[in-house]
Amino acid sequence: MYPFAESIIMTDVWVRKNRCHSFAEHKEKSMKHLILAINPGSTSTKFAVYDNESMLFSESIEHSNEELSACSSLKEQFNMRLSRIMDALNKRSFDPSGLSCVVGRGGQLPPVKAGGYYVNDAMKRRIIVGPIINHASNLGALLAAAIAKPYGIPAMIYDAVSSDEMRPVAKITGIPEIVRQSFCHVLNTKAMARKAAAAAGRKYEDMNYIIAHIGGGVSVSAHNHGKIVDVITDDAGPFSPERSGSVPLLYIVDMCFSGNYSKKELLKELRGQGGLKAYFGTHDCRDIEKMIASGDEKAKNVYTAQAYQIAKGIGELSPTIEGKIDNIILTGGVANSEMLTGMIKKYVEFLAPVLVMPGENELEALALGALRVMRGEEVCNEYIEPFVGEAELFV
Repeated sequence: MYPFAESIIMTDVWVRKNRCHSFAEHKEKSMKHLILAINPGSTSTKFAVYDNESMLFSESIEHSNEELSACSSLKEQFNMRLSRIMDALNKRSFDPSGLSCVVGRGGQLPPVKAGGYYVNDAMKRRIIVGPIINHASNLGALLAAAIAKPYGIPAMIYDAVSSDEMRPVAKITGIPEIVRQSFCHVLNTKAMARKAAAAAGRKYEDMNYIIAHIGGGVSVSAHNHGKIVDVITDDAGPFSPERSGSVPLLYIVDMCFSGNYSKKELLKELRGQGGLKAYFGTHDCRDIEKMIASGDEKAKNVYTAQAYQIAKGIGELSPTIEGKIDNIILTGGVANSEMLTGMIKKYVEFLAPVLVMPGENELEALALGALRVMRGEEVCNEYIEPFVGEAELFV
């Protein structure tokens, strides 16, 4: 383990008093900003180094089932991923001391504002004690802090998954104890919205978009003048390559009490073994499209249903911005499929022009978000939360 991984305790006092480490001062040092962006995923850790807007290099470190299974705790997985990142940087003879800041993907924190947040003790404690949902993205803040601390440079997250700009009316459900949450692909959808606005010669804050992120899961979000005002989460909308999406609740209640499923097993049916995977044993859309090309009617019908449901989700959100939609944007890894995006476009292009912007552009989104902060174009927030419990701040 690298020595600086043992104890990086960046207290709130350090954050407040030592503004010599603030982004404002770092942006004044030079117009050249070297930024390391880190995106931990369930089976990989991706990172890239940017020189301002230009990517110098990137790498995707794949983690085998054996490697992940050997990590019995968050701390062990953190150390494993940190070691792999540093080894990769060393092989490239890259010296982290030249970095201006490190930005990690924001994980499943309690609801926060969109934008940048300093990684401080309160954030680390929340992640270590227990995030809202356990997900590899929670390691983004810890990895950023570990790499940044020895060099006295800022560590931050940007556009966390739990960023919440939803209108209060959008959170109300028919069961008072259940409040709708703003979990969606915030990072990539906001980045694509900014890119689309720039291409039109306008600002994101002046535009209205409905954006469908189509990956292993699907989320649909309404962007109204720079804010995500409503969302359809991946458990409340279209089914996707490996998730069930919204299904009739009474059937789920029956399944819960059938005695055939544990809670863990049923959750797996909904997230991981649902959607296309449940029908065909694969979540790879390319496999499904080959089946369709060979004349498989079932594959054609189910794949069409997926496009149909995504289109319905887009239509469902159109009233949230009173139908004043500048563009509908299709993004995410599966948006590379011309067949699927073509189906969706036929259903929704009467609402607004459709832009297909494929790919999962998290690293670019992280780096450009951090760059805006470094240049003073945006303010970086400080994460504040009441004490959530004792925790070993191993980073």
